[in-house]
Amino acid sequence: MTTRSWYRIALARPAAPPMIVVAPGAHLGESISNGVRHVGRGAWAAAVAVADATEVPLGEAFGKHDVVERGADPSLPTGLRWPLGVVPSFADAARAATLREGFTRRAIGGDHPGTVVEAVIDGPRVDEVLLTIVEKLPAADNVEIKVLHTYDSAGSTEVWLSPRLDVKRTIRLLDDHDIELLHNGHIELSIYLRAQKSTLRLGEHKTIAWLSEGGAAADQAAAWLRAEGLEEAPAQGTLADVGHFHWRPAASSPRRRLIERLKKLGMRLVDSWKA
Repeated sequence: MTTRSWYRIALARPAAPPMIVVAPGAHLGESISNGVRHVGRGAWAAAVAVADATEVPLGEAFGKHDVVERGADPSLPTGLRWPLGVVPSFADAARAATLREGFTRRAIGGDHPGTVVEAVIDGPRVDEVLLTIVEKLPAADNVEIKVLHTYDSAGSTEVWLSPRLDVKRTIRLLDDHDIELLHNGHIELSIYLRAQKSTLRLGEHKTIAWLSEGGAAADQAAAWLRAEGLEEAPAQGTLADVGHFHWRPAASSPRRRLIERLKKLGMRLVDSWKA
């Protein structure tokens, strides 16, 4: 029997204040999908909390799984629409609402010093911006998929690496598996450019980051982001800075099935560790 959980979800709506619902699901993504279906097309999750016992309707033990509508909340702040896979918590909704599109760059040290250019992008634009940048890459040698320990509460992280690819095949891979790889908050995706000593990454918080050892490559990444209408700032807040939840779409695969798909794509397990 599948265990179901209940979540309190604020669903932002076009030209209307957020609607608060309490929705069940086998995982958070399914609860969000149930809530969106109840509220209507165009709604999106702006804040989430685990529902307490007083919010779960009586009769749950007898199979009642209906979404419970708690009414509109005009006082709840909403700002940037977060990409699929991550959502602010109710406790930090106000801070999350202050975050804006943009990018920043910072130096990194350690064994491989270089520069990181990291961008926050409005949710509906993330796929388009990412694929536009991939199309401009001089190479795309390998794709790495990091399946995080939070995925179905597995408790371990696995890193899978693709065979040698090129830009066209990388775009096809991402386009064909967008729900599994781009919209999943329990996945981190990296594209390696080995000759350029650079990596393009869609992180678990759905920021787009460019990591490189050379300043010229970082300048090029910044130019690509400006071409997408993003402005550079000395600092850039992300959802990682506020309370939040990770989730996967209702249409995505359970972890075990995703691993099987990665194997069929010719990917190999290169690392794993317990949380």
